Amino acid sequence: MSELPGIVITGASGRMGQMLIKTVVASEKCRLVGAVERSESDWIGRDVGEAMGGAALGVQVTDDALEAFSKAQAVIDFTAPEATVEFAALAAQARCVHVIGTTGMCPSELQKIELAAHHATIIRAGNMSLGVNLLTKLTKMVAAALDADYDIEIIEAHHNRKVDAPSGTALMLGEAAAEGRGVKLSDVRDSGRDGITGARTKGDIGFSAIRGGDIVGEHDVMFAGDGERIILRHVASDRSLFAKGALKAALWGQGQKPGEYDMLDVLGL
Repeated sequence: MSELPGIVITGASGRMGQMLIKTVVASEKCRLVGAVERSESDWIGRDVGEAMGGAALGVQVTDDALEAFSKAQAVIDFTAPEATVEFAALAAQARCVHVIGTTGMCPSELQKIELAAHHATIIRAGNMSLGVNLLTKLTKMVAAALDADYDIEIIEAHHNRKVDAPSGTALMLGEAAAEGRGVKLSDVRDSGRDGITGARTKGDIGFSAIRGGDIVGEHDVMFAGDGERIILRHVASDRSLFAKGALKAALWGQGQKPGEYDMLDVLGL
């Protein structure tokens, strides 16, 4: 049992953190060796299983990330950009695989992640699901096949507690569409329309964000031409699929060389 890869979960008290813990505990391919929270959390010092309202798991929640990482082969991190950047440096120091599902990072934060990847295996994706990554592949293919006479719009919907927009998945799809078109997303991105905006700029990739209720995640990529529309769609109904994908990435990362990878690498696509 002790030879199984040890996994640490950051943001243990959050909805995604708790789902990740349940997924790791249920797996026969790994073991839970750490749970990390902010120093002000009332979970600190408690058994993580009991803090979640269940049986003890023998893992105490800590705010000492480096100590937790030093006992692990991988850390799975769905927290916030500032925390993730710090965790990336610590994971590199501990030489453990860092799986990042955190979204909303700015260019300077992504640059720090890239630097950490010089010394550690980092797997970062805007979405960890198999279906979404297949959608990403299809989006690139369709964008490459259709010229700018087909307008590209990406529409995403999430629950009312999501703090960033567009979603990381929407941006991932936008990057795929831009790559298919042979352009940079930063040059053609249109993320908001309000008031008298004028006509749509040909070649732009538009984004729309919906926030409401308990929507887990819905993403449409629309290619709108004269007389027809092609719509690629993915609907997530259970966030456990993200946890399962993240765990798959953590296990795949064992033995990989330092560098930054994504779920397409994990899935061999």
